[in-house]
Amino acid sequence: MQQEQKSKNSTAWALVVILGIATAMFGYLFTTQKSELNQQESLVMEKAQELAATRTKLDSISTVLDSKILEIERLGGDVAELTKVKEQLEADKKAFSRSNRADTGKYLAKIKEYEKFLVEKDEVIAQLKLENEHLMATNDSLGTHVVSLSSERERLVKRQSELTDSVMTFTAENRVLSEKVSLAAALKAQNMKVLTVKSNGRVKDKDAYRANQVDKIKLTFTLPENPLTAEEPKDIFLRVLDPDGAVIADEATGSGEFEVNGMASKFTARESIAYQNNNQKVEMLYDNTGKFRPGKYNVELYSEGYKIGASNFVIK
Repeated sequence: MQQEQKSKNSTAWALVVILGIATAMFGYLFTTQKSELNQQESLVMEKAQELAATRTKLDSISTVLDSKILEIERLGGDVAELTKVKEQLEADKKAFSRSNRADTGKYLAKIKEYEKFLVEKDEVIAQLKLENEHLMATNDSLGTHVVSLSSERERLVKRQSELTDSVMTFTAENRVLSEKVSLAAALKAQNMKVLTVKSNGRVKDKDAYRANQVDKIKLTFTLPENPLTAEEPKDIFLRVLDPDGAVIADEATGSGEFEVNGMASKFTARESIAYQNNNQKVEMLYDNTGKFRPGKYNVELYSEGYKIGASNFVIK
């Protein structure tokens, strides 16, 4: 019995030892696995933080690059290279986002290249700003010069306008004076009479004539002295107006056209004289190929565009 009891005690102790060893081994294994899990978790967190930081840097560089493009465009610079780099950056961002196991070392190297590129563009922007400031200063100077030139031009235009007005005024005054001188120098027909002449040469001087007694009309008048009138040949134009106011004209008897007050007008007959400026007497004879019908006829004399005398006669 004692032997059996010892055997049972020995077995119990053996089991306790085995359980103790198993417990110790289990505790060791648990502690070791927990440590490995903690290490793996730490590595995952570090990787996640690294990926997030890399993605943030790429996004930040993209934003800065956009601002550089806008700034250089505003300053009038060339953005072709910037646009090309922007396209490459967007491609890198897409490639980075497609995999969580991306090689961050590769992208960190690219980020350094992008940052270096942005620093270089900062220098370009600074140079463009200096050039723009210089251009603005030059434009301001040119603007001031243009304003000065505009003011000078306005002054010259005003002066030219004043001179033009003066010339026009002088020309108008000169024209008026010339017209006055011409008018003053024009011939004047005085003591004008309208006589009738029969076919037998008999001359009559009456207030009214019978149609069958008039074959020709004869005008007599005097040209008084005028110191302003040049002694030279003068053309004297005769206009005979019938009772209706129409000019009697027949080219077969020497009628034609002349200018009166800037307008063409018909004349009945023309006589050229040598003006002597000595109160000379002038006679003009008009042979009407037709018969004068009853009524009042007006007679007008013109020379050098001016009306120099007028009279009338009546056919009854």
